[in-house]
Amino acid sequence: MSDITHRRVLSIALPIVLSNATVPILGAVDTGVVGQLGQAAPIGAVGVGAIVLASVYWIFGFLRMGTSGLAAQAHGAGDSAETGAILLRGLGIGALAGLMLILLQAPLAWAAFRLAPASAEVEGLARQYLAIRIWGAPATISLYAVTGWLIAQERTRAVLVLQLVMNGLNVGLDLWFVLGLGWGVPGVASATLIAEYSGLALGLWLCRGAFAGRAWADRSRLMAGAAWRRMLAVNGDIMLRSVLLQGSMTTFLFLGAGFGDVTLAANQILLQFAEITAYALDGFAFAAEALVGQAVGARQPRLVRQGAVRASQWAVGGSLLLGLVFLGAGPMIVDVMTTSPEVQSAARTYLPWLIVMPVIAVASYMFDGIFIGATLTREMRNTMALSVVCYAGALVLLVPMLGNHGLWAGLMVLNLTRGLTMAGLFPRAERAAAPSLVSS
Repeated sequence: MSDITHRRVLSIALPIVLSNATVPILGAVDTGVVGQLGQAAPIGAVGVGAIVLASVYWIFGFLRMGTSGLAAQAHGAGDSAETGAILLRGLGIGALAGLMLILLQAPLAWAAFRLAPASAEVEGLARQYLAIRIWGAPATISLYAVTGWLIAQERTRAVLVLQLVMNGLNVGLDLWFVLGLGWGVPGVASATLIAEYSGLALGLWLCRGAFAGRAWADRSRLMAGAAWRRMLAVNGDIMLRSVLLQGSMTTFLFLGAGFGDVTLAANQILLQFAEITAYALDGFAFAAEALVGQAVGARQPRLVRQGAVRASQWAVGGSLLLGLVFLGAGPMIVDVMTTSPEVQSAARTYLPWLIVMPVIAVASYMFDGIFIGATLTREMRNTMALSVVCYAGALVLLVPMLGNHGLWAGLMVLNLTRGLTMAGLFPRAERAAAPSLVSS
């Protein structure tokens, strides 16, 4: 591996930032298209159905991260056969998980509507939506493996192309099926289903280099017990870490609901600022995944630090820029997102927390990427567990005293603790690249 330049970091990160920017656009188009039907129920049905599936698919996000770290290390080691085998194992996990969701669609739908009851009309339409889209589960989950593999190879432009083609096809079919053919909610679901399998086909074509030659298809390699145990351990740790993180965010939402409708609405608006922060910083975290993972595979501890530092420098700069944007344009963004004077006033009251959040959270994002690249997933899981304990303690102490300000302060404690605890373990990422440890 050659020295890691700032240009190389940006070539990985910027396509991911652009790719992430397309995600909310598709949701807006889905809503806008069914909104043209002139009825409230279809809008609610698409919204409920999409949230249910997004929540289920989110559980399998570990497949992207696990594939990225393992494939980056194999790529850095120059083991092209193992690189292809890792992708195939990821695709196998994705296909099996998707088939499992198809088989369990009835109890999943039942549980979803018990947790979030809707009117009979909305529930009926949402069930139609889910009954169609659930067949895309194997493609959607397998695409996590494809995306992780492409990131590991530093091919984030291919990830951007994949996202643009999928979303562009989805939008075009939305317009045709709903407005042209009058299919309504089933039309939106069918458009997404076709886009998902088309995206998987394109993704496999983009990954065709993984299957050059036949070494990757060696049965003993594909079914190697040690490789599968490592992959399952890595993915299991990431899944547990993600469940803890999601539980923390769910707690935040539930506690916020206890402060009344106005505060709840304000918090929901401000969480969009947090989502923007995540989308922007993800690009640099993904760059760290690829660069650190390749350095570990190449047995180059010096490049582990270089890749981590270079990617983090850009992330810190991005976090400062986001903070300045939120400081200057935050009130205007709030006013665009709601016309309620009460909600606008409440959101502005708590906006300072979002102005400082990018700077406070940037370390947690970057160390996540670094640890994924080094496959220090057990450390990720353990530091997340410790951070959640600190978060819970902060909520117990601060919420009774400060109300919703205490809730936001608790979220800052969660992010700060994650960053600090992983920073203390960073030397393990360098040691993971040491030649004497790689073979073990």
